[in-house]
Amino acid sequence: MTEKRTLASTFAGYAILVFFALVFLYPFVIQIAGAFKSEAGAAADPLTPVPSPVDTTSFLSIFSKTNFPLWTINSLLVAVVVTLGRVFLDSLAGYALARLRFGGRTAINAMIIAVMAVPGVVLLIPKFLVLNQLGIYNSYTALILPVIADAAGVFIMRQFFISIPVSVEEAARIDGASLFRTFWSVVLPMAKPALITLTILSFQSSWNEFPHTLVAVQGPQYFTLPRGLADLVSGSLGQGSQYPLKLGAAMLATIPVAIIFVIFQRYFVRGASEGASKE
Repeated sequence: MTEKRTLASTFAGYAILVFFALVFLYPFVIQIAGAFKSEAGAAADPLTPVPSPVDTTSFLSIFSKTNFPLWTINSLLVAVVVTLGRVFLDSLAGYALARLRFGGRTAINAMIIAVMAVPGVVLLIPKFLVLNQLGIYNSYTALILPVIADAAGVFIMRQFFISIPVSVEEAARIDGASLFRTFWSVVLPMAKPALITLTILSFQSSWNEFPHTLVAVQGPQYFTLPRGLADLVSGSLGQGSQYPLKLGAAMLATIPVAIIFVIFQRYFVRGASEGASKE
């Protein structure tokens, strides 16, 4: 009787998981299917998961009727620069907060946690005012500089550096290594799982960043993919619903992040598990 109950509970658990998995994946299926539909087919039956007939006209329109290539280049530029900046600057700040003893360190740690708790939408108007006052509004600098370091990245790196034994650094200093040399050549290579985790999170967040672009730039030549896709959704083409074109552009914009996550997934999971085990 007990075995039957265990089997029934296991079956019920898997059934619930499969149900929620289907609920989660169905919008992506609709997105992919809609991208391969004709304009009339998508408007008539947008929720059908199988396009009939298959139509690739929308992908040709993406590159001929929109600035999708320019948006992609802008997104790639911003994502790469922001990711490199966050990995370097967040690592430096995290190491300083984990190892250096200076006045106000506790207060800075508290402020970092407080910043993480503040909704990003609250800072949109102050960001615009600061960017406008500095004279960098509507430029690549405005897209990159305000987000080149983040509190979450500093917190992640600090927590990982705290878990590294101090004896490793003391041995390096005995051998004559400077503070930065110890950080760069000894401690940072040991933080590879945290660095990979921070790289994935930074690239994903900067690639998908939309609210910041609303207050940072106005000219179409600076639009990134999220901003460009929002422009499409708002009806910038002015011709019908354009569902296949919009869904196709959104699908293409998702591919780079999906590829990076698939490639580094095992490192990401390993870094999260190692960080949890060291806490």
